Amino acid sequence: MNAANQRPDFIGALRKAREQLPGDPAFGDPLSVTGPGGARAVARAADKLVGDSPSAAREIGFGALQVWQAMLERVGRGKGTEEVTVMFTDLVAFSRWSLTAGDEATLELLRHVAKAIEPPIAERGGQVVKRMGDGLMAVFGSPDRAVHAAIAAKRNLDEVRVDGYRPQMRMGLHTGTPREIGGDWLGVDVTIAARVMEAGGNGNTMLSQATLAALDEQTLRELGHQVKPYRRGFFAAPLSGVPEDLRIFRLSPR
Repeated sequence: MNAANQRPDFIGALRKAREQLPGDPAFGDPLSVTGPGGARAVARAADKLVGDSPSAAREIGFGALQVWQAMLERVGRGKGTEEVTVMFTDLVAFSRWSLTAGDEATLELLRHVAKAIEPPIAERGGQVVKRMGDGLMAVFGSPDRAVHAAIAAKRNLDEVRVDGYRPQMRMGLHTGTPREIGGDWLGVDVTIAARVMEAGGNGNTMLSQATLAALDEQTLRELGHQVKPYRRGFFAAPLSGVPEDLRIFRLSPR
């Protein structure tokens, strides 16, 4: 029995079989088991017990956990075939302000900002994937809901003041098919969304061409907003890690 457990051909066949199962066929590696979730927690514990040496038992065990995790994430979502809209946010010049404001004021500001922008995201079906100090990443199943959330969040943020300081936030939205792995979303489309946000300068909300094309024709009209093409300043550095033909638009009230 132990001999079969270590046979390379048997292990290879099991790995091949895992490619046909729902979810991530590499489930069990450090990247795929980070983040919360029952299947991921069990996988982390199992990895400590069985180690990372190749074995048939390891492949069978992680294959079962792979299917469990796929069921939790709605089968197939981890394969990068479902279109989602990725949102990135970032407070403009936050680091410079926080150096002089101090920790207490900084923490107070971040709490107010979270109360302003996270409820509109959740109310419109968005999922906050991670918080990154003064910004966050969220995903939506619908670009229209993402735009609704962005506008509502910016409206709420206009009411935030801490010691006379009014935060400015830039936001970026891009629609594509990133991969969900280990509670995070990875891939070129995530990078593009982050770069779209960077084009927001001193507090603009930016959309990629992909997001604009995926919007319902009535959405912007109903929201009383319009878009204008983004043109990079003559001395501004080009955005890195994005397609050369990427078109970006600035969202603004009519």
